[in-house]
Amino acid sequence: MGDKKSGNGDKSGKRDAKAKANGKADGKADGKGHDGGKLSKSDYLEHLQPMQVELNNLARWLQHSRKRLLVIVEGRDTAGKGGVINAISETLNPRQCRTVALGKPSEREQGEWYFQRYMTHLPAAGEIALFDRSWYNRAGVEAVMGFCTPQQTEQFLHQAPILERLLVEDGLLLFKYWLTVDQKHQEERFAERAQDPLKQWKLSPIDLEARQHYEDYGRARDRMLEHTHTKHAPWTLVDFNDQRRGRLTLIRHLLDHVPDVSVPEKPLKFPPLKSGPKQERFDWKLKPIKPSSLD
Repeated sequence: MGDKKSGNGDKSGKRDAKAKANGKADGKADGKGHDGGKLSKSDYLEHLQPMQVELNNLARWLQHSRKRLLVIVEGRDTAGKGGVINAISETLNPRQCRTVALGKPSEREQGEWYFQRYMTHLPAAGEIALFDRSWYNRAGVEAVMGFCTPQQTEQFLHQAPILERLLVEDGLLLFKYWLTVDQKHQEERFAERAQDPLKQWKLSPIDLEARQHYEDYGRARDRMLEHTHTKHAPWTLVDFNDQRRGRLTLIRHLLDHVPDVSVPEKPLKFPPLKSGPKQERFDWKLKPIKPSSLD
């Protein structure tokens, strides 16, 4: 991505917020190292909030500069891809920031150039696209589980760096993150999904079968990194054994490696109403349904 660019104005407050967040994210704020225990929810939220303010500043700068930002989030099953994407996007304008999580390719898509179905989801000027998995499926799950041929994997590993170089040369800000997780924690999360009716949709027969291929996925990952970790589109690996700490680490890295340019906010005038506030009126036959009883 190159060196971080300097913006205008006083950034001492932003630097202090970064230092505070980095200290907690690294487990140093309380004198503990990475193995000092998982980050509590209250500490996580305390340090996430200032980062989300910075993310909103980033979004404002993207609109101002007409830049495009693509963040690819890859990693093992249960690593926490959806959680970190939600942490990035939850306070941003959904018309500007989109999450892309494509399902199994259709029969027609299977007859296209492999990258083709992803191209329509790339960000336009001023937009952010967050890819929850991406074209790197071909080097991971498809290769390990036999959903593509060795020749197709080879072709992908040759073409991906070329495509990404073209995108970056065209001005796209591209970040690629791989979330790491030990099998012990992966198994704990699989078991939680199996028991939680609100999370069972995350567990598929392919996931269950893939549990037996932990080392195979590791070898496929290393091969992918060897071929696609380039100067113009490098990979960043983030430890997600502690998902809250991992989210803060990834977001901090992203914020530290995009241009640090502040765009002054236009003051928003909020005059009082000319008359007192009014209540809803319903002169036609339709009325609101009765509120639910919480007894």
